[in-house]
Amino acid sequence: MLSLTVAERLALKGQAHALKPVVMIGNAGLTESVMKEIADSLKRHELIKIRVLSDDRDARTAMLEQICTALNAAPVQRIGKILVVYQPNPEAHLVEIKKMPRHKGKKPLTKKQLGSR
Repeated sequence: MLSLTVAERLALKGQAHALKPVVMIGNAGLTESVMKEIADSLKRHELIKIRVLSDDRDARTAMLEQICTALNAAPVQRIGKILVVYQPNPEAHLVEIKKMPRHKGKKPLTKKQLGSR
């Protein structure tokens, strides 16, 4: 399974916000054809959303782990029944991960300073 840093995950979450689910996992679960469709979608888009119709939270978590380990992808986010998965494709390179901007020469604000604003 591919791992991401926190900054990379945050950048990918922001990019995935506007995406719509491209694959749906029905009541039959992760079948061979669904895994093939997920693999094809990841090769084309690099960053995809998957909708899971199951109501079982543990089953959705297990599906995300199974997808990421089988396809060597990185889990980006899991909100409710939506899974976001990223797999870099060096040939396509469609998704660019931008680093978070940092304040130059300034210290981050403390909780007290943030509360007074």
